[in-house]
Amino acid sequence: MTEAPHHVKVWPTVRSIPVSAVTDDSPPSQLLPPRIEDVAGTSGTGRDSTGGAATGVSAGRDSTGGAATGVGTGRARPATGGARGNPAAEFGFSGDPGQHGVPDDDMLHAQRVWDGTLATNRLDDLGVNTERQRVETAGVTTTVGVLVDGRPDEVRRSLRSVLDHTAATVLALDLGDVDGAGQVLRELAEEYPERVTTWHVAERPAWHDGTASWGESRTKLLRLDTSEVHVLLETLVTLDGDAITPLVAAVYEGAVAAGWMGYERDGDNWREAAPGQVDALSGDLMAVRRSVALGASPEDAHDGFALSLALRGELVVPRDRLEVRRTQAR
Repeated sequence: MTEAPHHVKVWPTVRSIPVSAVTDDSPPSQLLPPRIEDVAGTSGTGRDSTGGAATGVSAGRDSTGGAATGVGTGRARPATGGARGNPAAEFGFSGDPGQHGVPDDDMLHAQRVWDGTLATNRLDDLGVNTERQRVETAGVTTTVGVLVDGRPDEVRRSLRSVLDHTAATVLALDLGDVDGAGQVLRELAEEYPERVTTWHVAERPAWHDGTASWGESRTKLLRLDTSEVHVLLETLVTLDGDAITPLVAAVYEGAVAAGWMGYERDGDNWREAAPGQVDALSGDLMAVRRSVALGASPEDAHDGFALSLALRGELVVPRDRLEVRRTQAR
């Protein structure tokens, strides 16, 4: 074991870090029992390969990352026995592109008020839902676990967004102080001693010509953690709001894991899934029951996506859009 600046211990390898955390698989006391699904006659992950309940014709998302909307026919008018000669006239328009309706038309005014009210209510619902979820999950211990492998500016931006927008603690494992990223962790730990815990190893990650694998490193974080919910975070993700609480709430309510982005099977390939139950999750930002993750042989996984496939139980993406930004995928 060597010494880093400011008397920070640097262990030689990931394996050499001692583990004293309780890591049994007993059900967490604050979480509702997980929803375990056994789908008869199928092979693979033991989940519904359709990705959960349908949410309209399209299973995709819009360019902002939210659920696709307005694609179905739920608001279509019933047939009236023939084509309508001038549909625009029903809304106070002549059909002439230069005609914008009658300013004092009661119908148009009512429609504008209704549209404005709907938009306001959606914002209110999101705020109310998040606050309700905070209250419900107040007793659930949550830790954001991060593997740090370089890009110090990205590390600083990502972890500060977690500290600014959530109440979660941070547990970080610095792999080899690549490009000085380990120093950023030391600075954050000094600034937030009650919320940030860091471990440092001289061993570099396998994807930087080292020997520390993703699975071994993530498993070490899971075993060092003592929280009920462990949140996998890649430093390419930045939070613009509390994106952690909705994920923890989904796990609290019975999901085994919840992420900000999910996938469903498309033959031999994968495609992005609509919010709801999914077949796999992106490991960029994913909350998981720590005890379940430890029972899924995480040391064999090569990333968060692969780990999600090994989890037995329900995987979900919250229906409310999360305030998350991601830099260009590596």
